[in-house]
Amino acid sequence: MNTKPSQHWQDWILLLGGAWLFVAPWSLATTSDTNSSWNAWTLGVLVIATAWWALARTSDKIPGWLQGAFGVWLFASPWVLGFSDVSSAAWNAWLVGGAVIAVASWEVVEEALADSARSGPSPDHLAHGSH
Repeated sequence: MNTKPSQHWQDWILLLGGAWLFVAPWSLATTSDTNSSWNAWTLGVLVIATAWWALARTSDKIPGWLQGAFGVWLFASPWVLGFSDVSSAAWNAWLVGGAVIAVASWEVVEEALADSARSGPSPDHLAHGSH
């Protein structure tokens, strides 16, 4: 297990976002809407789990991609699951889903740029040179 602290502040933000998702049905008093509540509880656990995964294994790239997918689902879920008329639950899903997409995307791009910088210029680039 990698004990090195995460270099990605995004994982901590996603962990908090997942925790908020989990408590949101109670905080927003929307537990009477089964679809929105179970969606928030399930996605909250998934976002928390992948954030912990990313924090524990900083070199693993899969959690960022999964979190992006969870964000897309969360954003679409009010329409797909039919709770877009439950205003507070729908807005929570849209706002948190958009934030999860943005933060996860930021992390994926940051990791890709760091990998590119570590690997240096490609041999093809060096072979062609600048004229």
